Amino acid sequence: MTTLSTKTARAKLTARREPYWVQLGRGAYLGYRAGPNTWIARYRDREGKQNYQSLGEIEDFTDAKARAERWLQQASQGAHRAPSRGTVRSALASYVLHLRSVGRRSAAWAAGKRFHLTVPKSDPFGVMRLENVTKQDVEAWRDRLRQGRKPRSVNRQVRNVVAGLNFAVTQCGHIGNREAWRLVHLVDDGEENVAVFLNEEQRNRLITAAPKALAALLTGYTHTGARPSELANATVADFDPSGGTVVLRSRKGRGSKIRARAVTLSNEGIQFFKVQTRRKLPGAPLISNADGSRWEAEKWSIAIRAAAEIANKKTKKPSQRIPSGVSAYSFRHTRISELLQRYGVDPLTVAAQCGTSLVTIEKYYFKFIAGSMRDKLNAVRNGEITRGS
Repeated sequence: MTTLSTKTARAKLTARREPYWVQLGRGAYLGYRAGPNTWIARYRDREGKQNYQSLGEIEDFTDAKARAERWLQQASQGAHRAPSRGTVRSALASYVLHLRSVGRRSAAWAAGKRFHLTVPKSDPFGVMRLENVTKQDVEAWRDRLRQGRKPRSVNRQVRNVVAGLNFAVTQCGHIGNREAWRLVHLVDDGEENVAVFLNEEQRNRLITAAPKALAALLTGYTHTGARPSELANATVADFDPSGGTVVLRSRKGRGSKIRARAVTLSNEGIQFFKVQTRRKLPGAPLISNADGSRWEAEKWSIAIRAAAEIANKKTKKPSQRIPSGVSAYSFRHTRISELLQRYGVDPLTVAAQCGTSLVTIEKYYFKFIAGSMRDKLNAVRNGEITRGS
């Protein structure tokens, strides 16, 4: 039987016009043409007619297989879906390919990166046949995933994988038992209080200890209260110096649309972003990494931890130390809390500026609203006393 799943095996094939075929399901095949090194899919419909689809050059067998399965599903309109007895990783790959096919390239890139980290080739779960996966297998994989991660992080990663597997089974024809990966979330008693806030001194110390490119990114968070990825993905064209705004975009929830909002900047913020956009093209990153490229989550996370370690080595005062667990999100939390407490901005405006909801503000930032409210009540009371005297 011909093996097409590895580059080494395909390199040994003799060049010929007729493709080498592997069966994907009943009447469904994936073919590889040695020589031009291209892929093709075919299936036999109910009338006995062979249907073909050229897939072009694809480097990885898993990607070729997933693309073929997507075409088989579409071509047969679901009536003749070719069942796939692939691995967990191939099922996840089909989900990533779907995201690409519908134009969600950034989401596909992020999902592929997450799956690469959480279900690596070295993990036995990834190479298991999806149809053979049991709940015990999934729980064992999750236990391995817990090493060095908090329960909240593990729950989030598991949800991502479960979403990919569910899509592969319901939409891409993969064979698997969805009940096998229906797990109860890990209990995280501290999940409601995981946000790390920084006071002004801590924030300034962290920015001072950071390399120039990271310092600019953190300063940008300070001026906007943006989600980390929102500011990292913003371009020069998103900054309007005359209007004093920067447009940030986000997407929340599966299948949701991209939401854009214009964040109003202070005069200091306007000057800061003018410096960031100097001599840059409109499509360039608004805040660039040291090499001029766009910031990525893995890079800024590592850089922030390193900067925090440097800052903490230079101080012995507990109040000045950067708390453990600090992240890019700490700047968003701090910005929202300061707008509510220090500057007395109303919650509705804060929600609009920071792209969040009143429910979220009430849930996570109500203590800051209460503090600001107390100061205002005291001021009103003092005014009453003055008028009555």
